[in-house]
Amino acid sequence: MISAKNLIKMARKWQRMASPSRRRICLSKSNKEVDFETSCNTTSVVNKGHFVVYTADERRFVMPLVYLKHNILLELFKMSEEEFGVSTNGPIRFPCDAVFMEYVVTLISRGVAKDLEKALINSIERTGRCSLSAFSFHWGLVGQQIPLSGY
Repeated sequence: MISAKNLIKMARKWQRMASPSRRRICLSKSNKEVDFETSCNTTSVVNKGHFVVYTADERRFVMPLVYLKHNILLELFKMSEEEFGVSTNGPIRFPCDAVFMEYVVTLISRGVAKDLEKALINSIERTGRCSLSAFSFHWGLVGQQIPLSGY
């Protein structure tokens, strides 16, 4: 697994590579709404202490840097590097759908239990996919609803 320090170094390196050109990173190739934005503008700037990732279905997630210490996100970064490589002129993409990412963010924000975190990481590693449908199928929950706290 990638350590949190190495992940922060990697994020800072990407930030340095992107900053000299003063370009904004956005997804404008489709007409889909990306985090309530349809184009690059001043509202796409992220507050200090936060980072942005995009999912495979082009949804934007802004998260605080403290989330980088969670093993689930570290595993997603590793999968992203394996699938998409390290991009110097584009957004960080996770190979998961927005529903799964919302589930992960909810777990992290509510304080995920270590055993659930391990189970989720094992499911991702075994199936090679990160979507709630893959998670449900792996745990025999097909046709059942997965309880999400707060929904």
